[in-house]
Amino acid sequence: MIEETTITRAIVEKYAETFLENLESDVCVVGGGPSGLVAAYYLARNGFKVSLFEKKLSLGGGIWGGGMMFNRVIVQSEATEVLDDTGIGYERYDENHYVVDAIELASGLIYNAVKAGVAIFNLINVEDVMIKEDKLAGLVINWTAVEMAGLHIDPVTVACRATIDATGHDASICSIVAKKTGKLILKGEKYMWAEKAEKAVVEHTSEVYPGLFVTGMSVAAVYGLPRMGPIFGGMLLSGRKVAELVARSFE
Repeated sequence: MIEETTITRAIVEKYAETFLENLESDVCVVGGGPSGLVAAYYLARNGFKVSLFEKKLSLGGGIWGGGMMFNRVIVQSEATEVLDDTGIGYERYDENHYVVDAIELASGLIYNAVKAGVAIFNLINVEDVMIKEDKLAGLVINWTAVEMAGLHIDPVTVACRATIDATGHDASICSIVAKKTGKLILKGEKYMWAEKAEKAVVEHTSEVYPGLFVTGMSVAAVYGLPRMGPIFGGMLLSGRKVAELVARSFE
């Protein structure tokens, strides 16, 4: 017999169980766009305990809408390695441009992250950070609905050894650290220049404050780099690179 309170009990118990298991993680990824999902996937696949916090209801960031709601995106040739790793299809357009179905890309990255073992918490806003001895040591979180409603409700905290800011154009975690410590300067995202942006975002993917790493469009916001529009190769490669950097930082 299906019983309503049993449904409720199962949902609450299993969510609470997962949440409590991930109060302390190796890595917290903030932002479930392309670079955050790729970073989380590679880290979890390599045995690290990874929690991902997404402010919105759905993950995937700007992938879903493609370019101006034409739901196709582009990746350059070197980024097809990430697509091959995750089993996501693509079609060659010319020697360096490959077309990817935006829906397959978004859903494929989400699926692979979950199957790799990433604990995903959507509808959660990171409103502050925890810093101990000049190192980022955790996140201060609350429900996104609390922020939207402007309610005065205290947050809770999760701990981690490393945090990845994958919040995109806002670089929200870096913005908090910059404001609270005065030890990080955000130069702000610049104009469109796809070729330069794609290379620069990967090159500048880095640790920007002890325990805080930056990936994807957050890199552009921190380092003052151009934007690139609906080409996602740099996002995928930046996510893979930051996973490698974080893993090395634990050695």
